[in-house]
Amino acid sequence: MNNFKYIIFNKPYGVLCQFSGEDKDKTLSDFGLPKEVYPAGRLDKDSEGLLLLTNDGAFNQKLTHPKNEKSKTYHVQVENIPNEDALKKLRDGKIKIKDYLTAPAKVKLIETNYCERTPPIRVRKNIPDSWLEIEISEGKNRQVRRMTAAIGHPTLRLIRVKVGKYKNINLESGAWIQVKKEDILWFVILKLTQRLLNAHLSLN
Repeated sequence: MNNFKYIIFNKPYGVLCQFSGEDKDKTLSDFGLPKEVYPAGRLDKDSEGLLLLTNDGAFNQKLTHPKNEKSKTYHVQVENIPNEDALKKLRDGKIKIKDYLTAPAKVKLIETNYCERTPPIRVRKNIPDSWLEIEISEGKNRQVRRMTAAIGHPTLRLIRVKVGKYKNINLESGAWIQVKKEDILWFVILKLTQRLLNAHLSLN
């Protein structure tokens, strides 16, 4: 019988997506995660949000293989407020980043109620900021950050909220839950995370 494990983890800012690092690095080993699992995909050290971990190699391959083109959705805090022309450039694609052109993306301005990050984002006096929801199907290194920089709106904060159909809902930063494979496949993450939060609140 297979003893596969499937973990939903809300990765905090400043954490490496690996279990080891240099002495001062914060890694996955600091959060009590099972040692036999490994990330399905990557999330930069300075990005936050949804990270799936598993010891199921076939599931990992299915989720991360480029030919499967899993969409990824991010909530992105950017400097200033992009106008429609800037948003259209992201939606249309063909933004040149190094040696490739981006594919069309789904982009919209959103309102959020995220808690302040630790450490806080850099703030420039008299320059507002805004939040975008960006959905892409590519996985180039630091792609979203480079896309917003290309339209003149540098990324201040980046949170991944969804990979394919797998969502990070209501988990506090640094929290994780173990779920069954069928729970992920049938969208039960919301119920599981809400149950976890309710149990936590009842103890306080």
